[in-house]
Amino acid sequence: MHKYLKLTVCFLTLLCVIGCKTKAEDPDSQTILNEEANKPKIVNIINFIRDIEPRDEAITKEVLFETTKSQVEIMRKYDLGGTFLLQYDALIDDPYQELLKGLPVDSFEIGAWWEIPQPLVEKAGLEWRGRFPWDWHPDVGFSTGYTPKEREQLVDVYMEDFKKIFGYYPKSVASWFIDAHTLNYMYEKYGIIASANCKDQYGTDGYTLWGGYWNQAYYPSKLNSYMPAQNAENQIPVPIFRMLGSDPIYQYDTGLEHDRQGVISMEPVYPRSGGSEPWVDWYMKNFVDGESMQYAYVQVGQENSFIWKDVKQGFEYQMPLFAKLRDQGKIKVETLAKTGAWFKENFKVTPATSVTVNTDYEDGNKKTLWFNSKNYRVNLLWEDNTLRFRDIHLFDESIQSSYLENKLESNQALFFTQPFVDGYLWSTAQKLAGLRFNQEKNGKIISLEGEDPIITNPQEGKLEVLWPLQDDNGTIKMEIDEDQTQITLEGGKSLEWFLELTVAKTDDLPFQSIEDDKIESLSQGKTYTISTLKGKFSKPVADEVFRIYPEDNSIKLNFKQ
Repeated sequence: MHKYLKLTVCFLTLLCVIGCKTKAEDPDSQTILNEEANKPKIVNIINFIRDIEPRDEAITKEVLFETTKSQVEIMRKYDLGGTFLLQYDALIDDPYQELLKGLPVDSFEIGAWWEIPQPLVEKAGLEWRGRFPWDWHPDVGFSTGYTPKEREQLVDVYMEDFKKIFGYYPKSVASWFIDAHTLNYMYEKYGIIASANCKDQYGTDGYTLWGGYWNQAYYPSKLNSYMPAQNAENQIPVPIFRMLGSDPIYQYDTGLEHDRQGVISMEPVYPRSGGSEPWVDWYMKNFVDGESMQYAYVQVGQENSFIWKDVKQGFEYQMPLFAKLRDQGKIKVETLAKTGAWFKENFKVTPATSVTVNTDYEDGNKKTLWFNSKNYRVNLLWEDNTLRFRDIHLFDESIQSSYLENKLESNQALFFTQPFVDGYLWSTAQKLAGLRFNQEKNGKIISLEGEDPIITNPQEGKLEVLWPLQDDNGTIKMEIDEDQTQITLEGGKSLEWFLELTVAKTDDLPFQSIEDDKIESLSQGKTYTISTLKGKFSKPVADEVFRIYPEDNSIKLNFKQ
């Protein structure tokens, strides 16, 4: 009897060893575990659709439709899902309805593109004031050009017609910019879950978005859709994703001393960036390899106003590249709505994220880091072995947008945050503004020089930058979190180092007073304070605006208001 029991136990044990793999031992399960542990690198292919293009007579309705149809064909060829956003004139056009209704619902999304054309305005019972049936000026072609009540009327008409055509309300609504009143109304009445707006730009197409959450996504303030909220109770719970895949190094400085910037982005129409195979390869390598903290994000695709013959080369190169990276497990390609739902599930307030570029394009020697949180953004730029803060802007959810309650009366729309360092607006082509890492040596002020930085995310919400200095001068260590930035010189020789803000333009600087432990500033009618928890500000004595001296080899700046 005992012998039989022993044999039975051994047999059952053997069965368990052979057939009862744990989840960790199962290769397929282990792959799933690894994917869950990784921080996602998310690509949204978003193509938005207009039915009219008045800027060029050669761009007919047929040409516009052919562009969208070709995009669909290429995406389906490589089994790539994505999002198509319809401007109202395209929404009510039968060919687009037929084309988009035929897409697989498990991988494609149909949403709304929120520019305002004549048919929508007139169906809402309003007067059309545009020069053409679609007018891109922000006082006519965007929600900012209408009163809050009129904005609601426009939303209601669009949503009801969308539902009649597709059987549901859209989950994603995007535009170059959407005012906070409209966005919140869409959320509360129609349940949208994701939005997107234009990358940062100055003056391009008649609107400026400058100083905001630079990439990835943020929850906007109820008072200001461009301003990240600091508290959940004051935010619209719809994440806004930044569009177009802006060049992290070169977009910022392009157009210095001009009224508007050019565009260096992932858009396939631009032959020197999104239409260039080497540039796209460079961008995606840094996208995959660079430290992004919680997640990486890029929006790709193209509006159909840039017609197929101009988009074709770049689009046909990018799509198989995304498919390859997806198949290698390096990126996720999904709809805007799916990404928005994931964001809402994982983040109750705006998280800290980063964009890291470790290698320059072609033969350049620049590297850059963008850090974003709900309180501020920072851009570090390495060039010729030196380092400077190129940009620091602070966020304040209490700043009410001019367009929240009033309609825009001009053809220029402006969205800003609160500057502490602005390497674009305070620069000229001959003299670039920045908060520089300097030292005093032999009675002269010179730049600190170092090697390649090492950028890591040692714990959630914290970014660490190690910059080894040359000549055995130690290592600059930066610890950046959602509230503060600490800079410490570790090891090496004794250096008289400091940070120094120099600018080319002084007329519009926001600084009201400079004291040892704080700087008081004023922008958009609101005061804000940058304080030192360690270190000391000094008042200007020469060309610099101010310096920040370390205390015990450390500077700690508080950016939380």
